[in-house]
Amino acid sequence: MKPEKVFMMILMLWVVLFGGCKKEDDPGVRPLVTATGPINEAINIAINSKVSATFSGAMDPATITNTKFTLRQGITPVSGTTAYSGMTASFKPAANLVPNTLYTATITTGAKDMSGVSLAKDYVWSFTTGGIPDNTQPTVTVTEPANSATGVALNRPLVVTFSELMDQTTITPSSFTLKQGEVMVPGVITYTGTNATFTPASNLAPNKMYTGTITTGARDMAGNALTGNHTVGFTTGDAADILLPRVNSTGPLNNAINVPVNKVVAFTFSEVMDQATINNTTFTLKQDATVVPGTLAYSGTAATFTPSAILTAGVTYTATITTGAKDLAGNALAANTVWSFTTGASSSALAVVNLGAAASYVILAKTAINNSPASRVTGDLGLSPAATSYITGFALTNATGYATSTQVTGKIYAADMADPTPINLTTAVNNMITAYNDAAGRPSPDFSELGTGSIGGRTLTPGLYKWTNTVSLTSDVTISGDASDVWIFQIAGDLSLSSAVKITLTGGAQAKNVFWQVAGQATLGTTSHVEGIILSMTGITFQTGASMNGRALAQTAVILDSNAITKPQ
Repeated sequence: MKPEKVFMMILMLWVVLFGGCKKEDDPGVRPLVTATGPINEAINIAINSKVSATFSGAMDPATITNTKFTLRQGITPVSGTTAYSGMTASFKPAANLVPNTLYTATITTGAKDMSGVSLAKDYVWSFTTGGIPDNTQPTVTVTEPANSATGVALNRPLVVTFSELMDQTTITPSSFTLKQGEVMVPGVITYTGTNATFTPASNLAPNKMYTGTITTGARDMAGNALTGNHTVGFTTGDAADILLPRVNSTGPLNNAINVPVNKVVAFTFSEVMDQATINNTTFTLKQDATVVPGTLAYSGTAATFTPSAILTAGVTYTATITTGAKDLAGNALAANTVWSFTTGASSSALAVVNLGAAASYVILAKTAINNSPASRVTGDLGLSPAATSYITGFALTNATGYATSTQVTGKIYAADMADPTPINLTTAVNNMITAYNDAAGRPSPDFSELGTGSIGGRTLTPGLYKWTNTVSLTSDVTISGDASDVWIFQIAGDLSLSSAVKITLTGGAQAKNVFWQVAGQATLGTTSHVEGIILSMTGITFQTGASMNGRALAQTAVILDSNAITKPQ
């Protein structure tokens, strides 16, 4: 036999025996854990919660077992059951967890995707329980399209955002439906993070009314059902969405210098994106050619990337979002978005605004505090240099150096009351002005002109935000971060919340660490709700039924109308 034929036979035998096998050092694209519930190092987690992990792609359910997904208290295993649905694995403890205790969850490399490729290494995260179970029912906070929207693109899916992490196994065709009249629309349901998405099997009909419904069959990780069925109605237009999304803002900004080495990289899009396309493939952070490992999170129109370790001081990093990132209609970015920044020599975090003596008051003003009864205020009220007569609508009962009211759980102080009230109020007002100037003067914003001031429907990550115009919230906003994170919003114009709009905190974020510095007027629409400290130069108006968890600190007047104002913890 000729040597050539012998060689070909050997080659063919080699291909048959080894050609379909992957080398051990070339397993293909490894699956990743892209999100967890609770998040790493979370605190005050309800003792009846499930634990979950979301992957970058579909996993082999047979590899998601109690030996591959474990929960431990110290070295003691927690008994429970695992489940897998969509791209999310969950672990349900057999009994309530121990209060105020550290737990560690692990997904081992035994977890494999549908191609048999395992995680690169064990994925480990920890959290600490609080003292009580979660008995709070979840709500739907945002829908896209919004209720009563018109002209909706024919290729637009319906996305529902919940107030907390939900049990994915309860987000099914029986709990999430879309109808045109009485006709059920066929489609596919996916769930990631706190978002459930219904993607119709084909384009919707033009100029038709559709109704989406999430029923009480949808439950959170503690088993609590929605408070009631939630419906959203919208009307289609006559065309599909062909507009390309874009990156609206980045943090750090392009070419920023002296960036803290513990900086979380953040970016926002011009519209809601397909969450499945925002992953560690479409976003990368590199130092030269070396990819920086970390955790990518996405919600609303905002994404954050938290490096696994602190960055190296004094070097340049490059972030890239590729055209693999797509909006809900499947439109990709027009081109890769690339920006760079250079680290400084130290770690830092945005410091809280020091309120000084102003922190003693839930409401503090200079010219008036006017109330249309009946409001419910928890905390002390202060007014200076104006006198007691400029506090109206509370039916005051005078005491020495303060007054009381049945509408106030606390005391009421004014500049003409007995000593030491006047000097205490002078100090508090001066401290309020100092705090305002501090918040307004913070340099190097992480986000500039986000949404050109229209931030409804967004998820706001920690950092310094700056606008040179008015900021409006026409739909619900989520402030997402942990208990030590800080938000400062520098607003050169007015702050306006539309009626019924709610600001909610997630991930352990605290109202005492959220600061709204407003040069103009702050107006909270009827039945709206705000979280945080409002520092206003012009005034703060609460319309009928509006509520606040925070402090209203105004350099002019605070106007109330049957409101619930509670000081932050």
